[in-house]
This record gives sequence, structure tokens and C-alpha cells, in this order.
Amino acid sequence: MKVLVIGGSGREHAIVDALSRSPQVEKIFCAPGNAGIAAQAECVAIRETEVERLRDFAAQNGIGLTVVGPEVALAAGVVDAFKAAGLRAFGPTKAAARIESSKEFAKDLMAKYAIPTAGYRAFTDYAAAMDYVASRPLPAVLKYDGLAAGKGVVIAETMEEADAALKDMLLDDKFGAGKVVVEDFLTGPEFSFMCFVSGHKVWPMVLAQDHKRAFDGDKGPNTGGMGAYSPLPFITAEDERYALEKVLQPTADAMVAEGCPFEGVLYGGLMKTPQGIKVIEFNARFGDPETEVVLPRLKSDIVDIFCAVADGGDTQLVWHDFATLGIVLASKGYPGDYEKGCEIKGLDRVEGALYHMGTKTDGSRILTSGGRVLFVVGKGATLAEARANALRDVARIGCDNLFHRTDIGHWAFEN
Repeated sequence: MKVLVIGGSGREHAIVDALSRSPQVEKIFCAPGNAGIAAQAECVAIRETEVERLRDFAAQNGIGLTVVGPEVALAAGVVDAFKAAGLRAFGPTKAAARIESSKEFAKDLMAKYAIPTAGYRAFTDYAAAMDYVASRPLPAVLKYDGLAAGKGVVIAETMEEADAALKDMLLDDKFGAGKVVVEDFLTGPEFSFMCFVSGHKVWPMVLAQDHKRAFDGDKGPNTGGMGAYSPLPFITAEDERYALEKVLQPTADAMVAEGCPFEGVLYGGLMKTPQGIKVIEFNARFGDPETEVVLPRLKSDIVDIFCAVADGGDTQLVWHDFATLGIVLASKGYPGDYEKGCEIKGLDRVEGALYHMGTKTDGSRILTSGGRVLFVVGKGATLAEARANALRDVARIGCDNLFHRTDIGHWAFEN
């Protein structure tokens, strides 16, 4: 089977890597791909949102399965276009992807179907939003209602911070047309529960935890994620069962009831609060960087899973027992302004899995081309061993313009 993967980050590299382990795959294409993906797939110069060009490429090249990685492609309606052309695509329709692309849609769905989450209200008016924040206990969670590459969330500790963020989101249109969801602040460890979903059917993946803040000690600005690990010792089997039965399964059922059944990966960003497990957010696709630590633990043939979801079939998931821990190497300055085009050396010395997030080739050289550049994954019988292996590989990579966190997995080691 020929497979097309849409996207060009670490998530897509991990998907390509998992596909390359399947005996059913004869060739992998990736659009647009990156310098690392090019070693395992043929990269095609088509952007994720060029829906017609992607569809035509799949039709003309006999692609048997297309896997859609990024949220922007889903929100652009790639899956709808493929299905209309009779092409098999893994991922939710544009209507189903609203569970990520519209924070208000997701919160309304949870309220209607009694799925546990924080209290909230949505605003388009700056003054009304400020009045509401002033009437509630701080801190307040302010979420831009739309796609903001994982960075449209501000936890305002003071009214001054809330004022600045609401001006950004509602008056300056920092991310686009302004609408904000204001939520009550919840406390507890966050974790990522991704499931393969096809209508009412839900197949859970192993759990992972992401690290959003840029620097050690969970300090600094929010990012797209600086590292992840799996499994999670602080989440019990009972917690996991509750999350599946009270959150993920009811959400899949709700999407069917709303006339937009979900097919693809439903990602539950959850929090274990003193009052129980609650939803922080949903995503309509594989998490990045969680995918890079979850898929290496998948023992089953991923092609069987993708096809079962896309075709409404059945499948089962088998997992490896080992632990995985991954560390992002990011350009200095990220998530703010950063320099591109810096040479990276020593990649051939890395012994574990290495996924490219933002790289490009220049002849035989590999250069930085994004905020998050590389993702180094360590495996081990324990998380401590996995972290030691990841840090050992990070030290083998040479580039003056990269930084990383050294404390990924700290919640597992401290609790």
C-alpha cells in the first residue's frame, strides 16, 4: 500500500516511522515533510492546507491511505475533500474537527452532555470579558477561540495580565477574529489521553504527559510542548478507566448524537484535580510531542488501526512495556523570535529515536528552520533509564543555537 502523510513536524515524523515498521506499506509520501522525514519517505512540496493539490496528488499516485497530521489541515477540510473524491483518509471531517478549532463548540458540547470540565463563559466584547474576570476569583484562564498553534492560552494571575491578554485577543486580533472563552482555574497534574475513535468505537492509547512551559521548573512562556513521556505513574488504572468511561467515550457518543461523528484521533487534555478528572481541552489529532513517545510503544501494525478507523472496522491495540521519554531541542528565543538556518551536527551519533520538528537540508548540511527543531526519545525499562538515555543523546547533538529542558518527567520522579 502507498501511504501519504500530511504535515511536516515531529508528529508526522513519528507517524512515518510507525508506518515504516508495517509490512503492508510499500511506499510513504509526506507533504511537505522535513529533512528528517526525507530519510524514510518521499517528501512532496505541497503545503498542508492546499486541499485540492493534496487530493489530486493522492488520486494520481494511487494512494491507498492518507493520514492527516496537523490541525490546520483538518480545519481546512482535507478529509472532507478526500472522502468526496472516494479516497481513504484518516482524520475527522471539518465539522468534527470543531472540537479543537472552536473552544466554544467544545465547551458547549461538554455542558450539554455533562462531561466534566471547568466552568466557563465566552465573550467577543472586551469590556464584558473584563467585568466577568473581575467578578471571579483569580487566576483566570483565557483561551482564544480558534486555532493558535497551542499558544492561545493565558493564565492571568492579576487583573493587569488579564487586561493585556484580553486586549491581545479581542482588540488587537493577535490570532484572528476575536472571541475568548474565560474559564475557572483548575489545579492538578495535566496528562494527555489520546484515543483512536470511529463513531461510537473508542480504542485508548497509552497515556503521556507534555511539558508546556519553555524552561526548567515549568517556568517561562507557554510553548507547543518541550517534552513528553509515557507511562504516567501518578495516574492509576482507576483514573484511566474513569477518563475513558466518563470523558472520552461519552464525547465520542456526543459527536455522533450531534450529527458529526468523529473519526481519527481524539486527544483529551485532562487534569487530575482534587475534585476528580476534568477536561482542559480536546484536540482533533495526534498531540505533538506526545505522539513521539506514544507511537514508539505501539506493538500493533498501525496500518490496521488507521484503516479500521477510516473504514469503520474493528482492531485491537497491543503495547510494549518499556518507558519512553522525549526532549525537544528548540531554537533560542522560542516561543518568541528566533534565528533560523543554524547548522546542526552530530545527528549520526544519536542512538535512540530522533524526530525532526523544524529542519531543512542545505546540500549535505542539516539546518534549523523552526522554533521546535528536534525531538530526542530515550527508551528504558524505567522512566529514569529512558531519561538518562535521552539526555545522553541530546549531549551528542552540536548546535550553538538550541536549548532544551533537563527536567522532563519531573512530575513522575517527584510524586
